Amino acid sequence: MPARTALARIGDVAADDVLPFMGRLWGGARRSVDELAVRVLGSDFEERARLLQARYAEAGGDPFGLDLETAKYAVMTCAFFHRLWFRAEVRGLENVPQGRVLLIANHSGQIPIDGAMIGTSLFLDLEPPRVIRAMVEKWSQTLPFVSTFFSRVGQVVGVPENARRLLEMGEALLVFPEGTRGISKPFTQRYQLQEFGTGFMRLAIETNTPIVPVAVVGAEEQYVNLGNLKWAARALRMPVFPVIPQVFVPFGQMPLPTKYLIHFGEPLHVQGDADEDDAVMEEKVHLVKQTIQSMINRGLKQRTSLFF
Repeated sequence: MPARTALARIGDVAADDVLPFMGRLWGGARRSVDELAVRVLGSDFEERARLLQARYAEAGGDPFGLDLETAKYAVMTCAFFHRLWFRAEVRGLENVPQGRVLLIANHSGQIPIDGAMIGTSLFLDLEPPRVIRAMVEKWSQTLPFVSTFFSRVGQVVGVPENARRLLEMGEALLVFPEGTRGISKPFTQRYQLQEFGTGFMRLAIETNTPIVPVAVVGAEEQYVNLGNLKWAARALRMPVFPVIPQVFVPFGQMPLPTKYLIHFGEPLHVQGDADEDDAVMEEKVHLVKQTIQSMINRGLKQRTSLFF
């Protein structure tokens, strides 16, 4: 048999064996990817996105620049961290009412991943799904690209006028009363709530909006902050400049894969006068703060491991 003919037959036999094998391999890979996508996003992800798009289309769009296509892809990224990286355990979603609501949460972790995980919970697990609207610091609007991205995923500069309008629209508004004081705490002060502002309480009373306390356990350890460099913060015009040694090691820029617990408490309906003296308002704020601190303490007691 000529050598060329023999080689051709060998090639035919190899093709007959290899092509089906490659097909099975590709089919198995696609099934694995599909299974992972369902595990991360849920089997109804597209339907949830469609429901939200229909809601905002019916309302004539969003005046603050929310773009649900951008938000959808942001949630896809956040879902990886929510379901796989932090393995977030979510409790009490049934306490989040439909219509306007103020979600008041503790803040930590050096960058606002905790807010993203709270928002992902409402998108992926709440029935019906919701887009969370968070109040962001004014200085974030000075960052290139960041301000545009924040607007497109639903975040709004934290001024009373914006908050009031969002609640009038029936939105779920996420507020961190600690502000940068909470997110930039050193590691030695983890899970110790910082001073709460009173603005959210006046807003809740004025608009007759229920308050849902939210406790996040796990974010405090994702980046270990040894302190803040005030001179560097002033030079860079930042609220804080944390000292985080782990970012200088390979892959240390990623947060540590701590296990998250996100607990939504029972709604609080606060009565009173929105123009009451600060002393009276601080008593009402203290009740919310103590509720969140108690939820945090319970979560810490129930936690058996930082990572598992």
